[in-house]
Amino acid sequence: MFPNDPEDEFTMETLAETEHFTLWRSTGDDGQSLFHLELGNVSIHLTEEEWEELVELVDQAVDTLESGGVG
Repeated sequence: MFPNDPEDEFTMETLAETEHFTLWRSTGDDGQSLFHLELGNVSIHLTEEEWEELVELVDQAVDTLESGGVG
């Protein structure tokens, strides 16, 4: 997603931020987005499809915790 050619453009948008974590999105000229999750020393870069799957996974975990399904 990051441009190889200096002529290429992309936009960056911070979606959420806490003291230690940041989530931002970059969108290239081609209109495709990448989601960037920075967790301290670790950065995770996800396509839109992968991002949607991660959100679904976290939603399932929250539902499980809220229903008392874990430990």
